[in-house]
Amino acid sequence: MHRDLEKVLFQEAEIFARLDVLAKEITHDYQGLDLTVIAILNGSLIFMADLLRRIPLPLQLDCLRVRSYYGGTVTSGRVEFDLSALPDLKERHVLLLDDILDSGHTLAAIITALQEKQTPLSVRSCVLLRKRRQRERAVNVDYVGFDIEDEFVVGYGLDYEEGYRNLPLIGVLRSQ
Repeated sequence: MHRDLEKVLFQEAEIFARLDVLAKEITHDYQGLDLTVIAILNGSLIFMADLLRRIPLPLQLDCLRVRSYYGGTVTSGRVEFDLSALPDLKERHVLLLDDILDSGHTLAAIITALQEKQTPLSVRSCVLLRKRRQRERAVNVDYVGFDIEDEFVVGYGLDYEEGYRNLPLIGVLRSQ
């Protein structure tokens, strides 16, 4: 799998060091609050597991399965998810965890739907990666692991056609 990468952006040790910093910020900001973390699947699964083990707060965890790429390397702009399986969030502070902020479609759609249908006390977001590019939908991200160029990346949960998620690093996929 490594030979399919054009270059490595972040090794596992660098990712873990950044997660330590994010966890301290999140722990500080949510101290004493009723927190529900919602991981956006499948891409955030590894990120979520490693980050949450570093946050020494009582919290609830749930997952939201979202689809937007449909096998390509560019988002379709169509975001599909179902909020009905989530717990009641009305008296909770919500932290969304996603693997990457690219076009903005996914996070913007989820935040809007949560605020309209669940009305939590607050909704914040945390992404492992944020692409330096113009967003198709404006979205504010509260916590960012790394800023990257507008390249197609895989590893550490990020995939191409469901492959490469288990790489212990983040790298740029060679042009397919």
